[in-house]
Amino acid sequence: MLLYYRTVKQFGFAEIVIKKSRFIGFAKPVSDEEEAIAFIEGIKKEHWSATHNCSAYMIGERDEIQKASDDGEPSGTAGKPILEVIKNQGLKNVAVVVTRYFGGIMLGAGGLIRAYTDGAVTGLSAAEQVYRVLHREVRVGLDYTWLGKVENELRNRGTMMGETEFTDKVTLLCWPLEAEADAFVEWMTDLTQGQGAIDKGESRYVEHAELPV
Repeated sequence: MLLYYRTVKQFGFAEIVIKKSRFIGFAKPVSDEEEAIAFIEGIKKEHWSATHNCSAYMIGERDEIQKASDDGEPSGTAGKPILEVIKNQGLKNVAVVVTRYFGGIMLGAGGLIRAYTDGAVTGLSAAEQVYRVLHREVRVGLDYTWLGKVENELRNRGTMMGETEFTDKVTLLCWPLEAEADAFVEWMTDLTQGQGAIDKGESRYVEHAELPV
């Protein structure tokens, strides 16, 4: 799994007008090709009266799945520029649709490329770009006498935390970065003088506005 990647946070859309034609950029995070296709078909259904609904998506850790559609625009003037925007912004697992309502003025090939590029940029911006960063679950079981000290050290370290469990002992649910999980376990072992019951669990992606330092 990738330690992190950049994508969009949520569905978003925005509109621009170029020489009387309306271009509406839609963007959405997607987990697989089926979801991307469903998103595109949904926009087409909603905007069935539009002149064109051009699209592109890129999915996979190594960008294995890349598709683009001109939807009736001259070849290479719509889908490919949208896909290039996704690539140039370094995004993964994203689908974009740029819907055009023709305003009566021809744009020419160069104008179309610029318009669909701008439409994609606008839609992606509206969807709010984020980083998805891989974290590892680490459960730390402690005697209650350790709780104050360990919680204070975790706050100072800036470790992301889940819910704390209180039974006969206290169990702290920590989510250090995957890349730092082994070092975190060593640090916690030293901090608790080997008296903590420390177990590594699952990994999962967490959204961050910026990459954690």
